[in-house]
Amino acid sequence: MSPNKLPRHKAVVIAILHSADRLRRQATEMLAPHDITLQQFNVLRILRGARPDGLCTLTIAERMIEETPGVTRLIDRLEKKGLVRRVRSAEDRRQVWCRITPAGERLLARLDDPVEAFDRAAVHGLSPADQDHLTALLGQLHGEPI
Repeated sequence: MSPNKLPRHKAVVIAILHSADRLRRQATEMLAPHDITLQQFNVLRILRGARPDGLCTLTIAERMIEETPGVTRLIDRLEKKGLVRRVRSAEDRRQVWCRITPAGERLLARLDDPVEAFDRAAVHGLSPADQDHLTALLGQLHGEPI
């Protein structure tokens, strides 16, 4: 094997990690003017999808794209920005539900078009069939459909 040629499995892992890092950096740059992080954006999208009831912190953590031990801190920061509010359950006072606020919904509405354009640009070099195939392959890598 030539010194410049990586084993196939290493090349695949490096390509995945490089692509993920590139997308993460670009998305972070896109969100920065809106004063939210990629993880905060993810929480807001999750909560928008859970309207009107909202979700408890544990369920939000389970739905995150990236695992994070600090979901409570993420919610704290979003609450301070007025984008999320917490509501204690009437049935079980130990349970706290998180809901997106109207300000959070307005922020996501402003981001919908830029995020859609970002997502399309990220895969512009792949045909629809290639996109489906890549999604299926990546799902196989971690044993669940995406």
